[in-house]
Amino acid sequence: MKKSLTTRETIAITSMLFGMFFGAGNLIFPAKVGIDAGANMWPAIFGVCVSAVGIPMLSIVALGLSKSSGLQDMADRVGKKYSIIFTSLLYLTIGPLFAAPRCASTSFAVGAVNLIKGANEQIFLALFSFLFFAAVLYFSLRPGKIMNWIGKFLNPLFLVFLGLLVIVGLLNPVNSIESVKPIAEYNTTGTAFFKGVIEGYNTLDAIAGLAFGILVIDVVKALGVKEPEGVAKATAKAGVFSCILMGIIYIFITLVCAQSADICQNATNGGAILGLIANHYFKTAGAIIMTCIVTLACLKTAIALLSSNARAFERMFPSGPNYNQWTIGFCIISFIIANLGLTTIVKWCIPVLMFLYPPTITLILLALFENCFEKSKSVYVWTTVFTIFVAIFDLLGVVNGMLPGIGCVSEAVAFASKVFPLYSLGLGWVVPAAIGFAIGLILKKKA
Repeated sequence: MKKSLTTRETIAITSMLFGMFFGAGNLIFPAKVGIDAGANMWPAIFGVCVSAVGIPMLSIVALGLSKSSGLQDMADRVGKKYSIIFTSLLYLTIGPLFAAPRCASTSFAVGAVNLIKGANEQIFLALFSFLFFAAVLYFSLRPGKIMNWIGKFLNPLFLVFLGLLVIVGLLNPVNSIESVKPIAEYNTTGTAFFKGVIEGYNTLDAIAGLAFGILVIDVVKALGVKEPEGVAKATAKAGVFSCILMGIIYIFITLVCAQSADICQNATNGGAILGLIANHYFKTAGAIIMTCIVTLACLKTAIALLSSNARAFERMFPSGPNYNQWTIGFCIISFIIANLGLTTIVKWCIPVLMFLYPPTITLILLALFENCFEKSKSVYVWTTVFTIFVAIFDLLGVVNGMLPGIGCVSEAVAFASKVFPLYSLGLGWVVPAAIGFAIGLILKKKA
């Protein structure tokens, strides 16, 4: 029995995990940060890397160090019922309800739409998303070959096209970073950093890290490493390497976009920004290059998202549908939601993320350091309860901005702003989580 992976196998799994992570949000949100932050790009991208690189990396490492078989196993430390509810919500968010449909709609909005100017976009979106999820379904129904599809084929091809755009953009800047005035949210170094942290949430990578762990662990075991120690080490190593690579690419994308601000002034989202940059440097070929970059990025991520969803739900509900049935159902739901359009999907995803991210982060941190408090259930429970309580107010804060004028929501947000430190920065859960952790430790000692 093997105790560890070979270097070649580690590289292949790292490439696979990076390919799973790097999808729609990883392209469009760093691009928007580059334009909006301008002269304050560096603290902003550092903030993005904290939430979109650091936390995902910790999530994979936490799965490894805690020797968990997946997200549900880790969440069981809080409670059986909680683990099923939390795992279901998290997987549905990064699967058929938001992230997977966003992959198709982003591929269309950033790349393919530029090839059909003047045509009925809604009809072509339906056709494109149908073909997109047909391809996702084909690959997802062959889960044993996911490492080959993503790690050895789709991911390298994606990196070639993205590298072409980044290198040309870096060598031929349109303007200097210092000449780009930041918008109000990025006006100071401090606000730029915290805004970057929140923007990093939108990549969904911290949540995806916990979800993808189930696929990575399965692949490691399939390669012959069966002992928990060996599986943990291999999983953690792949997580660290893949997230470092993501961070490097984030910096390059943000830098290229900040240096291209003068040609992107009318762009309203990161997808449009990248499209304008590609058209500027490659003229008519730009649309084809962007279509290849975004479609490859999103296709490989969608495969991973829906495969991990199907695997997780099959294990959570063993008497229910099988893997293939879950996969087909999730593809159909994703296809329907994708046709609502990118703007609608992104808009309604944000309040859900503001609710799910805090308990996700605390679960990761608790799993990383659980040996320090002897895996005490009281610590897990009290930390999670206090975190979720404030996360509800974070959700309401976003809803209040989207649907102003709802009296009870506005009052709840006003209350939270006064009571919870850091609430205005989207971090109101931090202090209550620490209090819950302290209460859990006290109760542990009394038990």
